[in-house]
Amino acid sequence: MRKRLIIVAAVVVALALVAAGLLWWRSQQGTDLERAAALAPPDAERLSWTDWAGVRRELGVSLDADSGTSQLRKFLDQGYDADLTSGSALVQSAPVLQAKFGFSPASVDWELFSQSPQGAVVILHLPESTDFGDLEANLTDLGFTRPSSDTGVWQGGDLLSSIGSDLTPELQFIALDAERGLVLTSDEPTYLAQAVKDSDGGDGVADDLRQVIAASGDPLSAAVYSGAYTCEKLAMSQADPGDQEQADQLLRDAGKVNPVTGFAMSVQPDRDVRVVLGFENDDQARTNADSRAALAAGPAPGQGGDFADRFSVRSVTADGSLVTMDLKPVEGAYVLSDLSNGPVLFATC
Repeated sequence: MRKRLIIVAAVVVALALVAAGLLWWRSQQGTDLERAAALAPPDAERLSWTDWAGVRRELGVSLDADSGTSQLRKFLDQGYDADLTSGSALVQSAPVLQAKFGFSPASVDWELFSQSPQGAVVILHLPESTDFGDLEANLTDLGFTRPSSDTGVWQGGDLLSSIGSDLTPELQFIALDAERGLVLTSDEPTYLAQAVKDSDGGDGVADDLRQVIAASGDPLSAAVYSGAYTCEKLAMSQADPGDQEQADQLLRDAGKVNPVTGFAMSVQPDRDVRVVLGFENDDQARTNADSRAALAAGPAPGQGGDFADRFSVRSVTADGSLVTMDLKPVEGAYVLSDLSNGPVLFATC
């Protein structure tokens, strides 16, 4: 009997090790954006991604947690001009974060801003050299209330107004995870506490979002939306009646258009823009590759002018249930920041 119990215990331990190994293997796969999305709450409908380390490299800027706020502001201006920082929730707060909190766009590796009808959370990954003891000391000095556990929620709330006038409400509550090098923040403590739990061993965002993320490469900046969010927020119903009428005619001319299941628009390391649209099946993707290509090469009702004023279409391809559009921005055009908000004809449902 004892021998049988030992064998059973050994099997249980082996299975636990396999499961832990699988989780570790999954955590090492994919791009930084994919790994970040695996940490996000499962109810996320909108993700805004900024690869801050990549942006600093792209712009040839060397900053760290000890850099001056004037250097940081100059970097943020450069990032804005390059259309690489529009998705960040921290740009306005950055100088105060740099001076008082010990982390900011000058030093963090990346930022993922996740939003859903239930709440929002900012997830930051910090360099291995970060001293989380110093971060804890900074929060204590600023007046945050320490949680009872290492990964609990630091309570700030109304305290922010006494720290700095430019701080986003998303910094009212903060969680630190030194083991994984993460800082998570939110304007709602209960949602943040659940987000911390979800980030530890969860699957992250829904499959439809994961698919368009996986096809987005390793972008410097990105906007990722669920199908429902895309069909509501990028819809031509937001346009003026005259623009809606023009859009209806353009849609009829382009051919069949199906609702998307997911949407991602990203700035790639070469500054080109990639758009990925998800569909229910392969047939819909092949059909929509043609219709969306026609829409992206024509007038831009709701935005004004033509899409050609903003970018040229390099290619539109269908692969499985996904359509990928590679766009070359016109010099000086703000393609991501302009077209990640509606209405956008080629993203319409």
